[in-house]
Amino acid sequence: MGKDKLRKYAEVATFSNVLQLDAGKAYKGQWANRFFKNDNPVIVELACGKGEYTVNLAKLFPDKNFIGIDYKGNRIWRGAKTALEESIANVGFLRIQIETLLEHFGPGEIDEIWITFPDPQPQDSREKKRLTNPNFLARYKEVLKKGGLMHLKTDNDGFYAYTIEQLEDLRLPKLKQTTDLYHSDLVDEVLSIKTYYERKYLADNKNINYVQWAFLPRN
Repeated sequence: MGKDKLRKYAEVATFSNVLQLDAGKAYKGQWANRFFKNDNPVIVELACGKGEYTVNLAKLFPDKNFIGIDYKGNRIWRGAKTALEESIANVGFLRIQIETLLEHFGPGEIDEIWITFPDPQPQDSREKKRLTNPNFLARYKEVLKKGGLMHLKTDNDGFYAYTIEQLEDLRLPKLKQTTDLYHSDLVDEVLSIKTYYERKYLADNKNINYVQWAFLPRN
């Protein structure tokens, strides 16, 4: 591990807006009132990377709480540091494996979940690692409140198609969807937030896929 990564790992351990591994379990079912000291809705970004989406959503919606989740401390360092430097109080970061989500959040505790540009895990042998496989979807359903929203943004057409297939198999309603976000009428101030990786994809003229769904029976 390089010196810069080691420095970031050490520094992120001192940040008041970051909880690591088992430390987050103490807040299960109580993130709003214990961590954020309010009763506002809780929105989570999975595989948040540098936390650009988490931080920018928090700026747009100061009356909501946002938690970025990623396992790599040197990545969440950037978002956490920005939030501290800009005194954005409605942002927190949790360094855990997403597989342990149920150990850190109670049933119905989360209002929305964002998945922005995750690793598509294209190999068949790594399907279980895809963040929209049925096992992960079952976890999300448990921690989301009834009718809570899911959002996926991805440049990877194969991963998007895989996700749509899972939603169809589970008969989950797709509330919004497009295979070319920035040439659609869906784009707004929320969906136009761009991560570091998204800017790179757009510079390469890649299309951006987006789908929003909820864990409700389809009519």
